[in-house]
Amino acid sequence: MTTDGDSGVPDFGVYVHWPFCLSKCPYCDFNSHVVANVDQAQWARALTRELDYMRAMTGPREVRSIFFGGGTPSLMEVSTVETVLSAIARLWSVDTAVEISLEANPTSVEAERFRGYRAVGVNRLSLGVQSLDDRELKFLGRLHSAEEALKAIALARETFPRLSFDLIYARPGQTAEAWARELRLALAHAADHLSLYQLTIEEGTAFARLYEKGAFRLPEEEDAAELYRLTGEIAAESGLSAYEVSNYAKPGAECRHNLVYWRYGDYAGVGPGAHGRVTAEGRRLATRTLKAPGAWFASVENAGHGLEASEEIAPAEQGDEMMLMGLRLEEGVSLARHARLAGRALDEVRVEGLVRDGLLIRDGDRIAATPQGRLVLDPLLARLLA
Repeated sequence: MTTDGDSGVPDFGVYVHWPFCLSKCPYCDFNSHVVANVDQAQWARALTRELDYMRAMTGPREVRSIFFGGGTPSLMEVSTVETVLSAIARLWSVDTAVEISLEANPTSVEAERFRGYRAVGVNRLSLGVQSLDDRELKFLGRLHSAEEALKAIALARETFPRLSFDLIYARPGQTAEAWARELRLALAHAADHLSLYQLTIEEGTAFARLYEKGAFRLPEEEDAAELYRLTGEIAAESGLSAYEVSNYAKPGAECRHNLVYWRYGDYAGVGPGAHGRVTAEGRRLATRTLKAPGAWFASVENAGHGLEASEEIAPAEQGDEMMLMGLRLEEGVSLARHARLAGRALDEVRVEGLVRDGLLIRDGDRIAATPQGRLVLDPLLARLLA
């Protein structure tokens, strides 16, 4: 894996948010909305209009990655995806090796669209499997069965050059032995990338309300840490390393789009609730669109965009953001690049203290969190950036 854009010229990606779902999962705090019918032609035109606006903001750039997230982007018609990709190609230059990812749910209806997505340019699929146990899938509010998930994985492997799928672990009552069996089954069907997330309780979700009522309990901190250690160990047996806290890949199979985020690159975000980070006329801007689909759509119709905010990021905040994202990566971050962004160097005493405590490793200009440091990343960052 190459190191990040320390030359000062960050990679550029485009994120497209499709906010609609067939149902709302109880653990999900993403901007997703259950809607029965969507006028896809109207939405394709609206996304194109906002892309036009973002092109005026970013100026000419080379697109290295495109990501359709949600919501459930696999509810998009193939023609909608094609329209959006055609707009991106018209507005910016596109790398000949561009990564084009689309998130999908493994229901049979959506799986039928896989070949259509591939035909219009999608070359990486990210499947929201979440579990390979039917009882656990029901608990997680998923609409598919384990059998449907495995069939979708098989079809995706046949159709797309690259495939990733998600699993959620550290579920209530889950033992190390049960997780090891499930993860090894997943690895037997995986291609070269997995996203493996510990279940967390997010504010405002159905799970948050149930958790507060005592309807279920999560594993204790020590047990969760052991599951995390076990996850890395078993993934490594199949040649997948933890290049990011929750993401595992074979060398060269890392998600290029997510690396844009973690390496603090630039990305234009379009669609309801999409965030972006763009450099315009020497200023680093944080963009955010309206979350409600109706409000976003009306704003695009009236103003050509659905932006709720476009704010300049102060140098010190840029440095903090870069460190918050970069220390999630196994490769770590460049101290020199951090100093350029923040306008000041990190406190050497703090850096060396964290190295002595076994939470950071240092190799010349670069620092990275150790496996122990990844387990306590938030307090580590608090100490480092104080």
